[in-house]
Amino acid sequence: MSARKTSKKGAASNQIAVNKKARFDYFIENHVEAGLALQGWEVKSLRAGRAQLTESYVLLRDGEAWLFGAHIAPLTSASTHIKTDPTRTRKLLLHRHEIDNLIGQVERKGYTLVPLSLYWKKGRAKLDIGLAKGKKQHDKRAAQKDRDWERERARMLKPR
Repeated sequence: MSARKTSKKGAASNQIAVNKKARFDYFIENHVEAGLALQGWEVKSLRAGRAQLTESYVLLRDGEAWLFGAHIAPLTSASTHIKTDPTRTRKLLLHRHEIDNLIGQVERKGYTLVPLSLYWKKGRAKLDIGLAKGKKQHDKRAAQKDRDWERERARMLKPR
């Protein structure tokens, strides 16, 4: 996976991993940026771009946010004296008022928290979390049909 520059809220950042499946399975209502509590070997692996978010999710427990199921593959040379766990639970770093707001949205309105992308911002790993509602099967089919139509339309309009 190659790192690429993208613009996020006026500042350049490097993408590490993107959860493409999340946008297919959920309607994303709101975005929240969270920091990650990482170990040294995890940071080295992220710098090498060895992360996956496809099967991950965010849970709110005891007034804290946790990232479950994110896979950060250890480098063979980075950690020789530490036992690595690629899918360990990682704590998300958020302000108290952000956590309280998310708890209210998830418990009262039936939203779910989905990790969307993992990126670097000012030398720190950040996770973009989406406040999302699940799509029904017919919504997914309609989205697929719209994507196919846009692709076909672009082909027809492309000058030869």
